[in-house]
Amino acid sequence: MTAFVDTSAFFAALDASDSEHERAQSILAGPEEWITSDHVLVELWRLLSLILDERRADLGIRRLLESLAHVEPVGMADVQTALDIGADFPDQDFSLVDRTSFAVMRRLGVSTVATFDHHFAVYRFGPGKRRAFEIAR
Repeated sequence: MTAFVDTSAFFAALDASDSEHERAQSILAGPEEWITSDHVLVELWRLLSLILDERRADLGIRRLLESLAHVEPVGMADVQTALDIGADFPDQDFSLVDRTSFAVMRRLGVSTVATFDHHFAVYRFGPGKRRAFEIAR
């Protein structure tokens, strides 16, 4: 089964001091084939570089790339979908990376996500906006 990985799960897996560190490592050690987007990697690198430094951020990204099945590029159609999601959910503070992640997941037909970001549980899609992503536990 293929599942998407969000920035929050990657960060928790890499940061031993994160409260979700052990849980993130356990989730990512599961049998799923993990994918992410290039936007998630850029967001993660930026976060790591602010907390650590650029060299260690590079090392963290290299380590993740070794374990990922695929990094999906975000295309212009995904960006347009992300902008539409923002318009459809004006009461939510979904980041652009969250929204492009939702768009990529929908485009690829991926419904499971490793994340500690509650936005992935809030977002709804499909007919009548009744479908939700499954959060990997």
